[in-house]
Amino acid sequence: MHDPNIEDITCNGRDMPVFVYHRKYSNLVTNILFENEELNKYVLKIAQKADKQMSLTSPLVDAALPGGGSRAQITYSDIISSKGSSFTIRKFKAEPMTPVDLISLSTYNSELMAVIWLCVENNKSMIVVGGGTASGKTSTMNAISFFIPSIAKIVSIEDTREIQLPHKNWLPLKTREGGKNFDSADVDMFTLLKTSLRQRPEFIIVGGEVRGGAEAQTLFQAMNTGHTTFSTLHAGGGVKEAINRLTHDPINVPTVMFGALDLMIIQGLQYKNGLGFRRCLSINEMNVEGGDVRWNPLYEWNLKTDTFDRVYSQSTILESIAYTNGWTGEELESQIDARKRLLDRIVGKKIFDIDEISHFINELRKMTYNAD
Repeated sequence: MHDPNIEDITCNGRDMPVFVYHRKYSNLVTNILFENEELNKYVLKIAQKADKQMSLTSPLVDAALPGGGSRAQITYSDIISSKGSSFTIRKFKAEPMTPVDLISLSTYNSELMAVIWLCVENNKSMIVVGGGTASGKTSTMNAISFFIPSIAKIVSIEDTREIQLPHKNWLPLKTREGGKNFDSADVDMFTLLKTSLRQRPEFIIVGGEVRGGAEAQTLFQAMNTGHTTFSTLHAGGGVKEAINRLTHDPINVPTVMFGALDLMIIQGLQYKNGLGFRRCLSINEMNVEGGDVRWNPLYEWNLKTDTFDRVYSQSTILESIAYTNGWTGEELESQIDARKRLLDRIVGKKIFDIDEISHFINELRKMTYNAD
């Protein structure tokens, strides 16, 4: 649990080795085994640490562990699995991912991050789509949230606390499960989303994935009423699959509401020589034409060269940012280049301190918009 390179710890049942997922080496088998009775006691102990009740009548628990840095999914006895009790602990980094981390890991390059930076500063809403549970959706959303102006009002909504921001005007909210016997004590994402809209936030960050129709439609309503929102979505394949998931059961977001969604970022976990690595697969601007949701790719990842190709000749979103700020096309390119060069400089100097990164971002924003 104290190894920062371990992302997941999994025990699939009695007399079976515990597996871990290592950031560099992917899946690894350990020499740790649990006997049946020992494993039953151990999963009960994990549940107790998470303040959850577990028994033969409630053999399934999904809980946040103390400290807010890990989440456990636990099954008890052989009621759920013939192999007996099991557990999976998903760990999160103690320090949040920053834009510098994502560039250093080659998940993004400085030009992609500079374009996202400009979009965040100019209140463009976006969804980060990942094709798997370990694609890095929430880490990316945390990183791009660093570009939010320092005094903007932010509300974040999550199942488990993962988002960590340096902003002071930030209210982090978390869902709560009261248990099947305490349904009235549940506080779900839809409830928190409705509550957040009454607090007049400038930015809404939904860290837990959008799953239900009510919360998704409320999220898109928030976009359509002027709130800048960031969210994550699980959908394999790409933009088309993400749109299909959002527009069909059980989510069913009306296509007309997509007019307020500006960017869709596709991210995936890739493999080479048996080792896993994360990449931004594409950045796409969204629009609605004739009742259909359409998209225009801005950047795409090149599998053969492991580089990011600029594939657009014209961008509606970037042109709208230039128009709003009174920039010419050359001035827009200059603004993107200034952010790119700053990010390259920070990465080159290996500055990973959160406060230092935030300082550089805020200083450039002040120079750009003459802000106090």
